Amino acid sequence: MLTREQTTDAGRATERRHPSAGGRGTAHRLRTRKPPRRQRSVVLTVLMTLPLLYSVFPLVWLVINSTKSLDQLYSGFGLWFGDDFALWDNIVGVLTYDDGIYGRWFANTLFYVAVGAGGSTLLAALAGYGLAKFDFPGRRVALAVVLGAVAVPGTALAVPTFLLFSKMGLTNTPWGVLIPLLVTPFGLFLLFSYAHEAVPNEVLDAARVDGAGEFRIFFTIALRLLSPALVSVFLLEVVGAWNNYFLPLIMLSDPSWFPLTVGLNQWNAQGSSAEGELVAHLVLTGSLLTIVPLIIVFLCLQRFWRSGLAAGSTKG
Repeated sequence: MLTREQTTDAGRATERRHPSAGGRGTAHRLRTRKPPRRQRSVVLTVLMTLPLLYSVFPLVWLVINSTKSLDQLYSGFGLWFGDDFALWDNIVGVLTYDDGIYGRWFANTLFYVAVGAGGSTLLAALAGYGLAKFDFPGRRVALAVVLGAVAVPGTALAVPTFLLFSKMGLTNTPWGVLIPLLVTPFGLFLLFSYAHEAVPNEVLDAARVDGAGEFRIFFTIALRLLSPALVSVFLLEVVGAWNNYFLPLIMLSDPSWFPLTVGLNQWNAQGSSAEGELVAHLVLTGSLLTIVPLIIVFLCLQRFWRSGLAAGSTKG
């Protein structure tokens, strides 16, 4: 008979001669091992569902009521469709009402967003990169000013900005809306924080040794490394410029320069006057058309935005 030690030695020798035998057993155990079950919380699901419903409900209400005529809008149930599907007629009415001024407002909004959001993102990238990678006198003071500006709401600066621009003769011009949009303290601070970690100093020093200038380094190297944060800042600025209301309201008096927010509010307010025409169905349909470009922008840039939000969460 074989002793226990001899049996153990024989088994080890068999594993050395046939290593696949032990591997098959290990692989079989790995395959049959069940993945850990995800824990589900009913309370957490309910708490997450309530904000979802709160966010989706106004959009659903807007879509439903944009398909109604003016009579059905006030006579039917607000959370269901009317007898006649009048969405196309409402769209035609929005685009043709008041000599088609909605198209002018839409073009103005695109202009403010393109110049304001694009310019503010580029300026924030330049300033954030400079604060993160260059040491100069007053650097800490500048950073403290930026942090303080983040805490100041834009509406608090609207009236002082109007008084300043009225002295400069910039009111009732596109510059009165564009210049404030070019300044984004939050975007600057976000890009400063991202550039401090995402742009290695060794790469910049290597580029300088190769003879590259600072602007070339920024536009060819730094911008590519900052692209996730740039998209995040750009999306935030697009939403802010697209929904900008209070500043254009006090800066502009010529309807031909109104953005969509101010123009649609003008349509909505004219129904409260004695001689004004009630066009609530056109206001709702125009509001629905207003959010379509934002949805398209988010869908096109969501992968860059999501990567920017997740950057730094893991280490390779």
